Amino acid sequence: MKENIRLFPLIHTITYGCRALVLFGLLTFALPPEVYAHRGASNEVDACNILVGHERVHFTAYTPTFSNKEYCQSIPHLGATNLVFDYEGKSLRNLTVEFEVTKEPEGTRVFYQEPTKIKSGTVNGTVDFNKFGAGNYLVHVAIVHKDKNIDNHIPLSIGLEPEISDKLPLKALFIAVLAAAAIYLMKRAADKPAARPSDV
Repeated sequence: MKENIRLFPLIHTITYGCRALVLFGLLTFALPPEVYAHRGASNEVDACNILVGHERVHFTAYTPTFSNKEYCQSIPHLGATNLVFDYEGKSLRNLTVEFEVTKEPEGTRVFYQEPTKIKSGTVNGTVDFNKFGAGNYLVHVAIVHKDKNIDNHIPLSIGLEPEISDKLPLKALFIAVLAAAAIYLMKRAADKPAARPSDV
C-alpha cells in the first residue's frame, strides 16, 4: 500500500511531463519558419551590402532550380544562379557602374556587366556555376565615371558549404530544454516524501 502511495506522485509527474514534452515538441515543429532578411536597421552591418565610395549596393543570389532562398555570401548549390544588384540610394543611378564576378584565386571572369548608368537601380544577371565549379569567388562593384574609379567587393563561396535548415538548431535547443525540465520534474517528484495515511 505504501509503495502505491509513493508511486502515484511519480506516475502523475511523468504523465504530465510527457504531455508537456509532446505539446512543446509539436508546437516547435509547427512554428512558422523564421524569416532572415538581409536588410537591418541603417546602422547595422549587412554582409550583403557592398559599399562603393559612400553608396551601398545590395547583392542577392537565387538558385531557383534548388530553392527559393536568398543567398549573398555562400551558395550551397552549383547551377544556374540569378544575381541581383540593388542600389540602396538614388545617387548611383546617375553614375556609370560596372558589375563583375570572378573565380578566385585565378581571377577568371564568370559574370560581367559593362560600365553603364542604371536608371532603374537594379541589375539582374544569370551565371551557371556548373561551368566554373565549386570554389571561392568575388563579387565586384565599381564606379567608373569620369574622374572616379572606385571598386569594392565581397567574397562568395559556391558549392563549398552544405545548406543548413534555419529551424534545426532552434528545434534541437527547445527539445533539449524540455527534456531537461521533464527530467528535473520527475526527479523532484521522486525525491518528495510520500504522504502517510495518518497525514491524509
